[in-house]
Amino acid sequence: QVQLVESGGGLVQAGGSLRLSCAASGGTFSMYTLGWFRQAPGKEREFVARITWNGGSTYYADSLKGRFTISRDNAKNTLYLQMNSLKPEDTAIYYCAPVQGSSPLFPDYWGQGTQVTVSS
Repeated sequence: QVQLVESGGGLVQAGGSLRLSCAASGGTFSMYTLGWFRQAPGKEREFVARITWNGGSTYYADSLKGRFTISRDNAKNTLYLQMNSLKPEDTAIYYCAPVQGSSPLFPDYWGQGTQVTVSS
């Protein structure tokens, strides 16, 4: 089973940008459709975006279209999430995971995530 480690979060002002990374090891990274999820304080984890194994198709949560871009580099075993025009409501812990549709493929396994905080 692939292990995923998220990084790149931080504190940013509203309107700013961040690029999250998700480094994979221990499995066949390129075989999975991968996704990003986020969990804000007091809320359930929600789907953000996904990308197919070869990067040929992407899908986003409706509320995030146009601001977030998911990409991957299979040669580097790394998944990315470029986040632009950030809003305070984007504040959350962001996680990456293999997905099936918009759900995690292994729902009992999550990495430590990376904290994104957007100040107003």
